[in-house]
Amino acid sequence: MNTINSLGRHFKESLKSLARNTWMTFASISAVTVTLILVGTFIVIMMNLNNFADNLENDVEVRVHIDLTADKAAQDTLRQEIEKIPEIESVVFSPKDKELENLIKSLGDEGEPFQLFQQENPLNDVFIVKAKDPHDTKKIAEEIETFKNTAKVKYGQGEVEKLFKVVGVSRNIGLGLIIGLIFTAMFLISNTIKITIFARRREIEIMKLVGATNGFIRWPFFLEGLLLGVFGAVIPILVVIFSYNLVYTWALPYLQDGFFELLPYNPFVFQVSALLLFIGALIGVWGSLMSVRKFLKV
Repeated sequence: MNTINSLGRHFKESLKSLARNTWMTFASISAVTVTLILVGTFIVIMMNLNNFADNLENDVEVRVHIDLTADKAAQDTLRQEIEKIPEIESVVFSPKDKELENLIKSLGDEGEPFQLFQQENPLNDVFIVKAKDPHDTKKIAEEIETFKNTAKVKYGQGEVEKLFKVVGVSRNIGLGLIIGLIFTAMFLISNTIKITIFARRREIEIMKLVGATNGFIRWPFFLEGLLLGVFGAVIPILVVIFSYNLVYTWALPYLQDGFFELLPYNPFVFQVSALLLFIGALIGVWGSLMSVRKFLKV
C-alpha cells in the first residue's frame, strides 16, 4: 500500500513539474514528436521494402533441366537425389509441354512461331527447386549440376548475387538511419531534461541532505521522462495511422496485379504504433535517467 501511495505521489509530482516547466516540456515533447515522425516514416517504408525484398528472394528458384535421354526411372532417381539435399524446401516437376506453353505465353505475339514445336517439342523436362533459405540457391545449384542426368541448371547466376547484395545493403542502411534517429532523439531529450534538472539542482541537494534516497529522488524524473516520451509519441502514431490508410487505399487498386504489394493496413499500422509508443517511452526514460544521475552525487 505504501508503495502504491508513494508511486501516486511521484506521479503527481511529475505532472506538476511538467506543468511548471511549460516551455521545457514543450521542447522535449516536440523533440520526441519530430524524431518519431521521421522514425515512423522510415519504419513504414523499410518494412514495406523488406516485404518486397522477401518476396523477391522467395521467388528465386533453381530450374534443373533434365537430360533429354533420361527415362522415367532416371528422372525419379534424379528427383530423389535432389530431395536429399537438406537445404531444399520443395521440388516440382514441370513437363516439357508445359514449359513450351509457358514460353509461348510469355512471348505473346512473338511466341506464335514456337507453336510449330508442339508436335516435336525440343525443350527439356524441368525440376523447379526452391530453397529453404534463398541465400543457399547458388550452393544448391552447384551441387545439382554434379548429378547424373542433369543437362543444365539455371538460377539467374550473377543477377541473384547482385539482388541479395542490394537487398542486404538497403536493409542495413535503413536500420542504421532508424537507430541514428532514435539516438538523436535520446540526445535531444536528455539535454532538454538536463536543463530542467539543473534548474532544480538545489532541490535535489536539499532532498539528499535530509536523507532522501537516490531511488526516491529519481522516481519523479523517471516518470517525467516516461510521460514526455509517451506524449511525444501520440502525434506520430496518429500520423502513421491516417497517412498509411490514405496511401494504402489509394495505392491498392494500382498494385493488385503488380509485383510490389503493401503490407496490409491491419495489423501493420497497430504494430508500428505500439513500436513507436515503446520507442517514445524508452527515449524519455533513458534521457531522464542519464540526466539525473550526475546530480545525485552530492
